[in-house]
Amino acid sequence: MSLAARFPATGPTGIDALLAELAAVPAGGPLTVGDERVIDFLSGVSKRLLDPAVTRRHPELGPLGFFLRRAELLRALPAPADGRRQPRGLIFHVPPANVDTIFAYSWALAALTGNHNVVRLSARAAGAAEAVLAALNEALAGAHPAIGQTQRIVTYGHDAEVTERLSAACDLRVIWGGDRAVNDVRRHPIRPLARDLTFPDRASFAAVSVPGWAAADHDARRAAAAAFAADAYWFDQAACASPRAVYWIGPDLAAARARAEFDALLAAAVRDRGWAIEPAMAVQNRVGAYGAAADGTATAIGFVSDMVTTLDLAVPAAYPRARLGTGVFAHATLARLTDLAGVVDRRDQTLTYFGFSAEELRDLATALAGRGIDRIVPFGAALSFSPVWDGYDLPREFTKIMTIR
Repeated sequence: MSLAARFPATGPTGIDALLAELAAVPAGGPLTVGDERVIDFLSGVSKRLLDPAVTRRHPELGPLGFFLRRAELLRALPAPADGRRQPRGLIFHVPPANVDTIFAYSWALAALTGNHNVVRLSARAAGAAEAVLAALNEALAGAHPAIGQTQRIVTYGHDAEVTERLSAACDLRVIWGGDRAVNDVRRHPIRPLARDLTFPDRASFAAVSVPGWAAADHDARRAAAAAFAADAYWFDQAACASPRAVYWIGPDLAAARARAEFDALLAAAVRDRGWAIEPAMAVQNRVGAYGAAADGTATAIGFVSDMVTTLDLAVPAAYPRARLGTGVFAHATLARLTDLAGVVDRRDQTLTYFGFSAEELRDLATALAGRGIDRIVPFGAALSFSPVWDGYDLPREFTKIMTIR
């Protein structure tokens, strides 16, 4: 049962040694919620991630670096509540392989709230994930010894016994990934007092106000298309928050004109950013689009460019929640924003929007009545991580309250 210790980068280790180290009281005493030793360390990581040389190679690390700034960390801390807020203990994180920075967000919040943590990082993680590991290990040199004693990031193969041991030892297990991945990890029991926090398959879509689009000038429309592209094409549209459909809210003819302009601006935005897809993904796009037409999901297919494929939905409520490929977007028109209440189900996570008023968005939230959608954010903010994610307030989930009378 050998594991590769990626942070601290100490090489091969064993599960017994790992668990014994994580169970020990760190130098300087136990970690606390908002521990200055952790904040100092994460702030140091932030500076390294915000280095221009790093963000040029991995632009997606800029938001993570900003998230780890001292001011942002202090803002994320949970309120003390009526008693004494305490860490939960040992948290075992199982992040997805397809979004290679998400592990850093949930782990950082868990460390910020005073927990000991072990993260299982996929062996397939590369690029941005490797840059994060480098920043973590560089910052560790000047950090308090308690950081290296309480925080671990490891890689191991499909060793069920390691997952079983880590699951049995943890006080909270955080599982990201597809439904199958979540259920596979859940096969391993946790202690009766432990809890699971799961982030399974989700889907997301966008909505555009046709009057709002018409009222915007050309620069605003172009900026909106560029922001939508950032939401969709980072992580190849594989992130749960990336939109897979666009709903046009307004009259049919005006919606058709707005959509045609949007499609052209989107193709231009993708071209300007230099995004490209591999030949195999281009084939998958065609297979997904033609499959949607064959099964009756789509009534028409449009190939706007090599990077933008559109589908006209036969039934607005039946948008394809499974990813059909990079740059495949279903489209439909609805009369009112509140009509989306008939589209949404519990699998839907993020609604990105353009052109709506705050009142319209609040009316939609009321109409949804909790049946789905956990986030409503403007174009360009789909992938911006927040301490509240998928309806969970993570800093509160990572802590417990001791009452003192």
